[in-house]
Amino acid sequence: MKYSYAEYVLLFKAISDQTRLKIVDILSGGEMCACQLLDNFTITQPTLSYHMRILCESGLVQGKRDGAWMYYRLDGDVVENISEFLFKIKSNTKQAFKEQGIKDQGIKDHGINGQGSCKSKKKCNC
Repeated sequence: MKYSYAEYVLLFKAISDQTRLKIVDILSGGEMCACQLLDNFTITQPTLSYHMRILCESGLVQGKRDGAWMYYRLDGDVVENISEFLFKIKSNTKQAFKEQGIKDQGIKDHGINGQGSCKSKKKCNC
């Protein structure tokens, strides 16, 4: 684990808001200035600044000032660490179920074939 649980809590709290989650999604396309971000919302500039402060304090977003403009981008290392953390949880859950001989209905290895049924042709609830 690269972060403490307290640090992960800050990251997850930062994206637990619908507006901030949308900002993260938008920034996944690359760096943007605050005015470009604001065009995607029906919020005021002070409200955007509030959300950006939370995202920057979490470490998920980095901001840089260029004169009167403020530019934001995702921190790729932080995004990767969150992804690894969630993947580890998923892997640990699958392994624990295997070791206990439990078939978990919530974790599928076979996926969906686009027809609404499993590739394995088994009847299940996925």
